[in-house]
Amino acid sequence: MSDLNFRINKDVFYKALQTVNGAVASSSPIPTMSGIEIEANQDMIVLTGSDNDISIRSVIKNDKDNQLFFVEEPGTIVVDHNYILDMVKNLDSDEVQVQNIDGTLTQFTGNNVDFKINGFNPSDYPAIDFNADTTPFTIKASEFNDAAAKTSFAAANKETRPVLMGINLKSENGRITFTATDSFRLARYVLSAEVEPFNITIPSKTIGQVKSIFADGDISISVSARKIVFVQNGVTLQSNLLEGAFPDIERLIPSSFSRKLVVNRSALLMATARPGFIKTDNMTIIRMQINSADDIVVTSRSQEIGESHENLQGVVSYEGDPLDISCSANYLSDAVRSLNNENVTVLFTSEMKPFILKNDEDDQKLLQLVLPVRTYN
Repeated sequence: MSDLNFRINKDVFYKALQTVNGAVASSSPIPTMSGIEIEANQDMIVLTGSDNDISIRSVIKNDKDNQLFFVEEPGTIVVDHNYILDMVKNLDSDEVQVQNIDGTLTQFTGNNVDFKINGFNPSDYPAIDFNADTTPFTIKASEFNDAAAKTSFAAANKETRPVLMGINLKSENGRITFTATDSFRLARYVLSAEVEPFNITIPSKTIGQVKSIFADGDISISVSARKIVFVQNGVTLQSNLLEGAFPDIERLIPSSFSRKLVVNRSALLMATARPGFIKTDNMTIIRMQINSADDIVVTSRSQEIGESHENLQGVVSYEGDPLDISCSANYLSDAVRSLNNENVTVLFTSEMKPFILKNDEDDQKLLQLVLPVRTYN
């Protein structure tokens, strides 16, 4: 094993450690996968964390105006992520000295404090290929994260159908469509982007990491049959894709509607939130009895707990015949929260057909769909 000895700006080092730590396996049959790999040479310091599904690499380089590190001896170490972050954070200096002492024993030194920690043999750490297989395209991080936030909550959280535990990204005709569904609800967001066609499904965990690492600026994205790679400012995040065919959602979305409700967004949110303590089988079901714009009653009932009744306020208009429909209060409120307008448009077909929510009826970017449930009131 080669020796290693370098000095580095503490804040820069700690930030890079935090970044790659997001991918480190909390538990793994391979001990080294609970570690962060640190490789230092004269040109750069490279930090890597991985759980085999998601891998993150952060590259630190000096420039003419900013000397961030100095390498006395190049080398590689792997240190348990649970320890290294605490050690670096608690050092009493603006600069950290990192030196391999003997075998896997590494010393981290500040002004008056030093820590010695046993790590792992770097040769046991898996070789991770961060090379992109395809030509990348560029997208604003804020746009990607916004599209993901408006859809990811609808993904499944159980492994009954693993492909539903993520967001499907489908590129065609100058747009990328973000879609998530757990079979009981659906969220879709359309983002304008001129990129090559692809159809992939990204795990929900990956979406969370992208949001936490890439908040601003442009992201370079490469998509292949097995992985997706995000790159920005020396940080690379790559993730395996979910296998399996994502459902054809277009056939699930009604093409025509017989009823339209326009209601204040905040008023609808409050009406769904208030009966949240009234649960049956750990779920709050609300029933909306719609007779006219002035006569909409929202109720929730549980034999064990009790019931609630509320006259829905903030109704702007209602068009169509009376309607009696029930659904999950959580699913409805999640859908409403994703919308931005002061008023929400809800389009219905019938009591047991899916209904959709939009910012307004002509909104072609964002669509939320909720399946009703059958009740026996």
